[in-house]
Amino acid sequence: MEQLHLFGEGGQTSNLPTELLEYYPHFFDPEMSRTLLEKFIVSTPWEQKTLSMYGKKILTPRLTAWYGDSGTDYSFSGTKHDPIPWTEELLMIKKQVEPLAKTTFNSVLLNYYRDGNDSVAWHSDNEDVLGERPVIASVSFGQVRTFDIRNKHDHRKKYSVRLEEGSFLLMKGDLQINWEHRIAKSKVPMKPRVNLTFRVIF
Repeated sequence: MEQLHLFGEGGQTSNLPTELLEYYPHFFDPEMSRTLLEKFIVSTPWEQKTLSMYGKKILTPRLTAWYGDSGTDYSFSGTKHDPIPWTEELLMIKKQVEPLAKTTFNSVLLNYYRDGNDSVAWHSDNEDVLGERPVIASVSFGQVRTFDIRNKHDHRKKYSVRLEEGSFLLMKGDLQINWEHRIAKSKVPMKPRVNLTFRVIF
């Protein structure tokens, strides 16, 4: 596969490998996006998890919440998450993304990036409970943040996606096998952002 290219300033790119990623800007309109952002920030029972890194316990640099069907327990970063029952807003968004994803999701991870100091390190969503080639629907509200992707075997193959407010990014195919992704810290002041990643737990 040829090296991927940067998204343009508006969040879109040419030569996007649709076997790995599909990007839909303005999937939700600005008014709806702002309403949902405020709702999630205020009403979600956010938690800041502790993870182990290089033998030390550290707090994750973001807040999270795990929702889903009964029995969709999920463990990542060394922490087990028990699902919170679906809300009306989450079910509405799930219904919107499932036709394009061609997938019926049974769970969703919410991430709250409070400012530019909040981030998520390089990783792949490749836990066994997600299956070999997981389909993950990522919806973003609030501050535009840069979603970096790099090839696990050749870090020169990398690119970035500007995840706009109200956008929908579909991750699929071999992405979690051969690529890893992150949201880096920013030296530029950043406003709040909430990201939802819908998943299937087997």
